[in-house]
Amino acid sequence: MTILAIKETEALFKVLDESSELLKDALSTSYLDAFIESGDNLIDGHVQVEDGRPDEKTVQQLQALYDSVDRNQLNAETVRQAIQLAMLKAMREDDIQGNHQMTPDSIAMVMGYIVIRLVESQNQLTILDPAVGTANLLTTIINQLTAATHEKVAAIGIDNDESLLSVADINTTLQRSSVTLMHQDALGELQIPEADLVVSDLPIGYYPLDEKVTTFKTHAQSGHSYVHHLLLEQAMRYVKPGGYGVFLVPSQLFSTPESKGLLSWLQDAAYLQGLLALPKDLFTAKQSAKSILLLQRHGENTKQADKVMIGEFPSFKDQAGFSKFIAEIVDWELNDLLKQ
Repeated sequence: MTILAIKETEALFKVLDESSELLKDALSTSYLDAFIESGDNLIDGHVQVEDGRPDEKTVQQLQALYDSVDRNQLNAETVRQAIQLAMLKAMREDDIQGNHQMTPDSIAMVMGYIVIRLVESQNQLTILDPAVGTANLLTTIINQLTAATHEKVAAIGIDNDESLLSVADINTTLQRSSVTLMHQDALGELQIPEADLVVSDLPIGYYPLDEKVTTFKTHAQSGHSYVHHLLLEQAMRYVKPGGYGVFLVPSQLFSTPESKGLLSWLQDAAYLQGLLALPKDLFTAKQSAKSILLLQRHGENTKQADKVMIGEFPSFKDQAGFSKFIAEIVDWELNDLLKQ
């Protein structure tokens, strides 16, 4: 990231942050809700006033901040990173729960790098993220693919959290990304076309609506089912035959009592082509460790790779070791996975 890009990101964050703080006080609301209001104002080009709030003085201060931004000159990564900074502040101030927190940039970038070779031969590409959140992971990957292939990338993002989806709308609109956002339960029936690729940082926990998922092969035999198991099954249902799914999952995914149902579904639906554990030093506890899971939906010309890519990333601080491991992944993709 260049010094100029850093300055542009800091300048945009300053506008977003100062305007959000003004609205937080004027509307007596949370930082997250104030940010959403501010983002909508920036996109609309004027300050929304309801019941005399914010007052005229605050409106003038806000308008001056918005007028300082030339939206047409904004780079997509500048927008994404500025919004990411604002969301990090919102998570601190509003004590946002773990499943609503963003995918760290280092992990998102690695996921994007793995994806590039899987889809670079395609002229048109549609990505699905069934747990899109603020769209930080999705737009990180879109921006990486656009830079690497110069092809237009379209995407569909689904989430049942209205606030996070509002942030995603601001994020994708300001980045001028071609993303369709849907406010619904991703485990319901989706009226969407099959995607070329699925990427997602899956929420972890139990799904409370047992009666809705009885037809899922990954549903629990008793009690609530794991939502991340259900989302894996659902996501791979909506990717084209032969298409890939790249997911951030708990490292203990296949070590729980419920993994039997997951493995049974996997045998019938997709090939497990890779499972890459992220560095242990990224996580405060062993049980919170995450891995990148690479699945490929069964298709006419697909098969299990001769070598499944299973390994663990060295610490991201170990630049030589990290670069060597990335080179091994690329070599495996080109000479094993894609030579089917």
